[in-house]
Amino acid sequence: MSSYSRLPTPPLDGEQCQDDLQSFVPSTAGVKSGHGGDACPPARQYERKMGDTELSYFLPSRQSGVNDMYLHLGFHAPARLARRERVCAVWGLLRLRHPLLSARAEMHDYDDVRFVYAAPSSSDDVVRDADASLEYVTQTKDELIDSYLNGPRTLSNTRLSYLKVSQPAESSIPTPPRTPSPSQGEATGELPVSCPEDAAERVRQYELFICAMHFLGDGMALHQFANDFLGLLGSDKTDAELDTLLDDEWTFRWAHTNQETDILPRALEDNMPQSSSRFRSAASRLDFQTAQEKLVGGHSFPRRRHPARHTIVPTLSYPEDRTKAMLKKCKAHGVSISAALFAVCNVAWARMGGGPRELPVMMYSALNLRPYFARTAPSPRASYWFLAIGYFNVILPGFLPPAAQVEAAFWHRARQAKDQSTRAAKSPLVVSRTQEMARERGARARGWAREDDEKEAGTWVPPVAPAPAPAGSALERVLPARAVAPSAALIGLSLLGNLDGIYKHAAFPAVQLHTLTTGSRQRQGAMLLFGYTFKGRLWISLGYDRNGFAEGVVDRFWRETLACVDEFLG
Repeated sequence: MSSYSRLPTPPLDGEQCQDDLQSFVPSTAGVKSGHGGDACPPARQYERKMGDTELSYFLPSRQSGVNDMYLHLGFHAPARLARRERVCAVWGLLRLRHPLLSARAEMHDYDDVRFVYAAPSSSDDVVRDADASLEYVTQTKDELIDSYLNGPRTLSNTRLSYLKVSQPAESSIPTPPRTPSPSQGEATGELPVSCPEDAAERVRQYELFICAMHFLGDGMALHQFANDFLGLLGSDKTDAELDTLLDDEWTFRWAHTNQETDILPRALEDNMPQSSSRFRSAASRLDFQTAQEKLVGGHSFPRRRHPARHTIVPTLSYPEDRTKAMLKKCKAHGVSISAALFAVCNVAWARMGGGPRELPVMMYSALNLRPYFARTAPSPRASYWFLAIGYFNVILPGFLPPAAQVEAAFWHRARQAKDQSTRAAKSPLVVSRTQEMARERGARARGWAREDDEKEAGTWVPPVAPAPAPAGSALERVLPARAVAPSAALIGLSLLGNLDGIYKHAAFPAVQLHTLTTGSRQRQGAMLLFGYTFKGRLWISLGYDRNGFAEGVVDRFWRETLACVDEFLG
């Protein structure tokens, strides 16, 4: 068992004891070769092509990181738990268990993009890789989020995940200045081994910031990962025991294996196999087209053109006692808070008078597809980092009844949202519609990506409009011609439910979580509302491009949304 000397240890002189807020440049000088068992042969590499759904997230992300996810967790913990060596061991161990996190993306063509994973040659290799994707900073929560959403892109095709640990400057211990060193570039926030024991046990404020490409996985994978990370970080295992756990994990996976398949999780479409019969394929396409034609929405926020995107995420949490009262009231009306939030957005928008009364309001949300995956035998090598989401729509009226009937209408619309959500989740056609949607999203993403590249190269030629289908065609006989209805979505809602069901707080009592914020880098003019319960409190946040909408309209919508929560949920 090693003493965990794989990362450089600061000198033991007195000045080094204040290394909390000083620089750390990753180095491999202290790495011992052969640690953790015999090294496996180099150049063991695995790859697979992305599926259509993964492509639909990868291709738009190439230019500016659209859809790159983040998860921020604020917590208090003893300083010893946030030392870089300990964090790096946990980060490396979980990257080893979930190989897509340390893979890279290689694009060969618009329909041929691959995950490429190089198997680590030793547990030291795992640590080096983890350390290169770990950064200690002194930013506040708001600074972390703002720099990720609006600054230079953090992730890339060779860095699909990244971890930041921040100890904001105001929460650190005052210390004398450190002797300048050319290698001191960025603050670490770590506590060296040489510091006094009382300092190691001092509880401090930390910000954990997990970054991952959206084509790697979804929100459920991100939150489960954070829970597993905190479970290891806040466990009673010593640093040396975590080191041994990492060695054992590498040995189990790579020291004596000849496994050549199933190293990387399968694509969403492969996890939901569908009959290949021609009749079933034709029926699936017809059902999908019919379902899409029913999606009518005539309301959208007025947008404006602006050269710069700037995303902000106003967030509000409600006290535990008030959240309990909200849950009780929703239950009395036969709905969940998630269903009620659809009605909140609907009524808030209607009160603004923002769209035509005769057309309905359409909103969309994500659907967890894991329950529909083909059952496979459990595997100790299985990873939950994969994409498993589809989408469904909720359509509600675009007008309000007289004032005396608004509350009754609100709860009726909440029940409508619940019914539509339930029908989407329990439809026997979920698999076929998901497959058809994946094909459509993939084709659309490839077309847009090719167009973007050709425009950048100055070679783009507008496509010729397709000729109209001849009258009396077979398709027209099945689907009679009708006026084309608008299908604009007002807003997307990311409804994560009760996250306390994922975060097992009792498993890491030394880590006291208090704040959770999540989201992704957005395209210009994008908007997404988040709703979830965490630490017994309801949290609502609105991520949107403040430069992408008409002046004041989103601010007013946010105020109306919070007013509806106060009025109807209590």
